[in-house]
Amino acid sequence: MTQPALHRHQWSVASFRVDGDRPTMLQRCACGAERVVPAWDRSWAPPAAWRLVGGAVPRLAGRLMVPVAPLPGPESVNEAIKVDAWSDVACPWCYIGKRNLEAGIAAYGGAVDVEYRSFELAPDTPIDFEGSERDYLMRIKGISAGEADAMHQRVAVIAAEVGLRYDFASVKHTRTVKAHQLMHYAKARGLQQEVAERLFSAYFVEGRHIGRDESLAELAAEIGLDGSDVLRALRAEEHLADVRADQQQAISFGIRGVPFFVLDRRYALSGAQPPETFAAALGTVAEERSALRG
Repeated sequence: MTQPALHRHQWSVASFRVDGDRPTMLQRCACGAERVVPAWDRSWAPPAAWRLVGGAVPRLAGRLMVPVAPLPGPESVNEAIKVDAWSDVACPWCYIGKRNLEAGIAAYGGAVDVEYRSFELAPDTPIDFEGSERDYLMRIKGISAGEADAMHQRVAVIAAEVGLRYDFASVKHTRTVKAHQLMHYAKARGLQQEVAERLFSAYFVEGRHIGRDESLAELAAEIGLDGSDVLRALRAEEHLADVRADQQQAISFGIRGVPFFVLDRRYALSGAQPPETFAAALGTVAEERSALRG
């Protein structure tokens, strides 16, 4: 007797919402099955593409354009190009994307201002997850140990190409909402870039815990912030509203995976693009600004 073929769900995103303080999304399969999962689920990510996110005339023929509300525009076409980078410090592609963006900016050669914005990949993860990163993938994503190891090996090889030595065996899987609050705390004090680098390295390279208030205060102190004041701010959730505002902006843009970069409040790139793509994108923005200046 012939066994019926097993159906493998192909999930697409139907809608987003925030339940209490937890962003969620409704996913739907063509077979009619539906599920609600934490937003944003690592098992789904959009294809890399240019997107129009403001009111500008598209200048890249054949690219995907999504008209959504733009971020506040630049006061002058002469100021530095703004890059808003939605990322999660527990996202291995985000650290790779950060390195590629930095290399792209160096190749571009002009003034660029980067701001990191909050995006929780796994908001339902406990602060102290019992198990390894491999255990997380096996338990939550339903894949085998071999598949998890293969995924980690592939990402580690790509990370090594940009000078990053990932150690997935030492990663302490945790919820990142407090790490995002620290990013906003540091932004208000002009040290967001330093904190972003410290958190990524602590998580993926050093196996440090980035979910506990005390651990985050220690890491913040290492780059010159007042550890005791950081601890106070985290315990009071002083910047939680800023994290939620970033997440709501991501939802309005239709951002479903990270890293996701919005350039000059108008164009965006999704995914850990190579440096030459970032350089070309920045060059395009600069050319448009030059045209506006006449």
